[in-house]
Amino acid sequence: MSKAILVDIPKCIGCESCSVACKLWNELDWHEEQKVKTAEDRAKEPNKGLWADEWTSINKYEPKKDGESVWRFVKTQCMHCVDPACVSACFAKAFQKLPEGPVIYDQNLCVGCRYCMLACPFDVLKFEWNKAIPGIRKCQMCATRVVNNEAPACVSACPTGALKFGERDELLAEAKKRIKENGYEDHIFGEKEVGGTSWMYISDVPFDQMRFRTDVTTRPLPSYSEPYMKLTPIVGVSWAAILAGLYVFNNKDKEPLD
Repeated sequence: MSKAILVDIPKCIGCESCSVACKLWNELDWHEEQKVKTAEDRAKEPNKGLWADEWTSINKYEPKKDGESVWRFVKTQCMHCVDPACVSACFAKAFQKLPEGPVIYDQNLCVGCRYCMLACPFDVLKFEWNKAIPGIRKCQMCATRVVNNEAPACVSACPTGALKFGERDELLAEAKKRIKENGYEDHIFGEKEVGGTSWMYISDVPFDQMRFRTDVTTRPLPSYSEPYMKLTPIVGVSWAAILAGLYVFNNKDKEPLD
């Protein structure tokens, strides 16, 4: 069965233990200019603090609860969609959805077209612009751990229980129970958005006050694009043939060089 993570937003204290665990487990580089930014600074960035070597970002928001301002910290990373748009958009098969839940990326298959970045509804995929051989970077959901039924590194490092790893169906039941017991917003973000995601959130304040994409469809995004993406190889071969024909036509009367 597919694994998932439930994020209980009110339980997060913004300690960033998950961010450090992500860095260490995935051997990501540390950048001084990014390390000194506060959670409040990152929340204001267009990419919500995610970079090629920053797969997890803790962002601080100040939403309203019962008319009063409160602080809430939100962990941001790849949502690992149940039916991922990035997988559908990648004709090179560099992205794959594992049965256990993670959406993984293989740079050896990537052609650098960046269709995946355009397809992602949550804007989490980042390109290595400063690399000689660039690739796409994002959270891999610690796939080697998850396939062995081990929690991702970030979940294991959380000291408050804000992150819970388990079977997706069981976590949905747990989320509904917590919503009822704690008087949370009656909405599990990720249950149905874009067909469902492997990272799901519950909150005591409205999600739109914390920059969640509340305007996305509940229909899986690949259902919109698959009929067109199937034509990509045909279009590519056709263009190659056309260009080859034009080259031959334009050079047919030229004298060969001695």
